Amino acid sequence: MADILTNSKARRDYHILDTFEAGIVLHGTEVKALRQGRGQISDAFARVEKDEVWLHNAHIDEYSHGNVHNHAPKGKRKLLLHRSEIQKLFALGNIKGHSIVPLSFYWKNGKVKVQLAVGKGKADFDKRDDIRKRESDREIQRALQHRSKRE
Repeated sequence: MADILTNSKARRDYHILDTFEAGIVLHGTEVKALRQGRGQISDAFARVEKDEVWLHNAHIDEYSHGNVHNHAPKGKRKLLLHRSEIQKLFALGNIKGHSIVPLSFYWKNGKVKVQLAVGKGKADFDKRDDIRKRESDREIQRALQHRSKRE
């Protein structure tokens, strides 16, 4: 599973409750731009509309060798999921404070897939606690490495 794009903001700003794998409907120039790694999903979100899931604000740059039929960089894109997954997303996404965000785009069997997550927004103090925990874990790792080098 080779990541094409990742959303670093998602894990920082949300408690991830559940994840889903979805296909995505893309035009040829969008796929070619993604092959070049030209896109950004940090501000993207998904929404369930009329029993379909749509990805909004995912920016895929125009393909450099495209012609007049190039795609719109910020157009909304349809996500492909099973009906039961769509119903589960709808139920979880409608709870106050929950959002559906993409974690990454990746290749699977020659097709672009999206890893979607249902997340609950973190408060500022939660973010500070995560930073504190990460820093203490790093200090512990450094101390262990330093200790093992002495021996």
